[in-house]
Amino acid sequence: MKVLELWRYPVKSLQGERLDAVTVTSAGLDGDRRYALFDVGTGFGLTGRRVPELLFASARLRDDGGIDITLPDGSIARDDDALSAWLGRRVMLRSADADFARRYENPVDFEHEAASAWAPFDGAGGVFHDSGRARVSLVSETTIGAWDPRRFRANVQLDGEDEDAMVGSRMQLGGAVLDVSMRIGRCVMITRPQPGGVERDLDVLRTIKRDRGGRLAVGALVVEPGMVRVGDTLAPA
Repeated sequence: MKVLELWRYPVKSLQGERLDAVTVTSAGLDGDRRYALFDVGTGFGLTGRRVPELLFASARLRDDGGIDITLPDGSIARDDDALSAWLGRRVMLRSADADFARRYENPVDFEHEAASAWAPFDGAGGVFHDSGRARVSLVSETTIGAWDPRRFRANVQLDGEDEDAMVGSRMQLGGAVLDVSMRIGRCVMITRPQPGGVERDLDVLRTIKRDRGGRLAVGALVVEPGMVRVGDTLAPA
């Protein structure tokens, strides 16, 4: 299998950056999920599950390690005040280096979300992934099929098929070595609208739950860091 696209998302749940090459570190793609927004009042981390508007802003990693956040109106949010004004609540942009509780929410019933209870869960430490069992996500074009790949926010899009068969295996991805650790469970976030014509679509999640046990794409931990480029091969290590 070959790498078709590489993506990193500097701020959790915001739009990310398509890359030609990137260093894969022990924490995943360099700069990926490096920041997240937290609600000052509730303490919960904000995601596209609870706040779908997040998916209409974008983040770009600067050379100095900081980020530029572009809001839907095209303006750059320079501080927490600007982000709070946009979202209509007091929020704080936090770095993965900070030591604090990472709590998020997921609707219990995505089919009837407006009336659903919301279940809290603990995210991973370090960079802002939901699970500590994966730092890099990979999906094949065959698995995605006709769906827009942006719904699934994978770091690595591959040609070919059957990435599920890699779970439990050690794989060489360009200059990096990965342990493919899990199939990724999917939630209401993949049904959310996004810029560029991605519409709200509950059938995406319904289909994945029915046909794939609620899982799509695989997650991996990094055994050996290294450089990965579009066109590199994924093969057994």
